[in-house]
Amino acid sequence: MTLPTEDTRVLYPSGAVDTQATVVHSEPLGDGRFAVLLDATCVHPVDAGWPDQGPDLALLHHGAAFWPVDDCIVGATDGSALYIGADIPVAKGTPGWAFVVVHVVDAAGLNAGDTVTVEVDEGLRDSTSAGHTSCHLASLALNAALADRWKKEVRPDALGTPDFDGLAIDESLIGQNASVDTYRLGKSLRKKGFTVDGLNEALASIEATVNATLAGWIKTDAAVRIDRDGDLLTDRRYWVCELPGASVRIPCGGTHVTSLGTLGEVTVTLTLHDLAGTDVLTMNTSATR
Repeated sequence: MTLPTEDTRVLYPSGAVDTQATVVHSEPLGDGRFAVLLDATCVHPVDAGWPDQGPDLALLHHGAAFWPVDDCIVGATDGSALYIGADIPVAKGTPGWAFVVVHVVDAAGLNAGDTVTVEVDEGLRDSTSAGHTSCHLASLALNAALADRWKKEVRPDALGTPDFDGLAIDESLIGQNASVDTYRLGKSLRKKGFTVDGLNEALASIEATVNATLAGWIKTDAAVRIDRDGDLLTDRRYWVCELPGASVRIPCGGTHVTSLGTLGEVTVTLTLHDLAGTDVLTMNTSATR
């Protein structure tokens, strides 16, 4: 079968949860399941390059039949083969390659040219979007609370504050109305000028400061949107939040709520522990809606 020569058109940045699309490719994965590629999709895929937000739950409908989407993953093709997830051998934007959304279903029956209706689970989408928006807010509030711990000038975040989150992040996981961010406070971060001394003793005060900042932002019910350079999978997308006095813009490929007021109360808990001789800071963020 012919593989696509251009990226999948993605509709989830605008908040879409259903659409009609055309199957452009289907192939067996060798485990009884099939990889189905569509010309367009509203299903958010997981990206092996930075798997912070997982895949949507979804169904593909064709006539009277339907297929649950077992998984949804970013893939890529050079026209000769389809590579999925961690097996992709090139970076996004490599000439001659198309990056695609791979819908994994557990049975055959969909063929190139078929028209399908794509339906996303709205409840999971909404709660995951809330978790992602809360994660961005919490990272900005944490950066502000740690700003006085920098001895050297480093790159700023979207609010002009030293970007602790961007410089120290090791892993970010987005859940339903929640997120977990892990930061390594190793030698490289200290060389950049971050002071770890006394952090454990100050942690309760830092946590309280972050939560106070979050409470103030939530009260504004600031608007949130996704700006994008185009509708293709690899086009750059940005999370934009209209905070008081500042329009915050952060590169992001995930999904989000449309206003901060929908998050309810957003709070964080901070913990510090040692991992093989390196201090690790963990921030658990939750939105009580």
